[in-house]
Amino acid sequence: MTSPAPARAEAATLTVRVRYFAAAAEAAGTAAEDVALPDGATAADLVAALAARGPALARVLGISSLLVDGVVREDRDRPLTAAGATAAVDVLPPFAGG
Repeated sequence: MTSPAPARAEAATLTVRVRYFAAAAEAAGTAAEDVALPDGATAADLVAALAARGPALARVLGISSLLVDGVVREDRDRPLTAAGATAAVDVLPPFAGG
């Protein structure tokens, strides 16, 4: 008699609501989207996942500021949010004018 295969544990995921502004929206082809990442993902992980979609978006992401839950995120190596929570990230490229 064969024993059943062990159940695979599902990886916990974090849902990130990404909003793109100006050139970032143009490069992404959308104004907003939900992105699933593993729990504990950092802003750098999010940027890497998004940048892998193409050079135009990668370029804009490289010069953009990120707001995580309304606060500028300078340290991109910190987790986006606590495990099991959701995060809102705004991608803000430099704006012309003033």
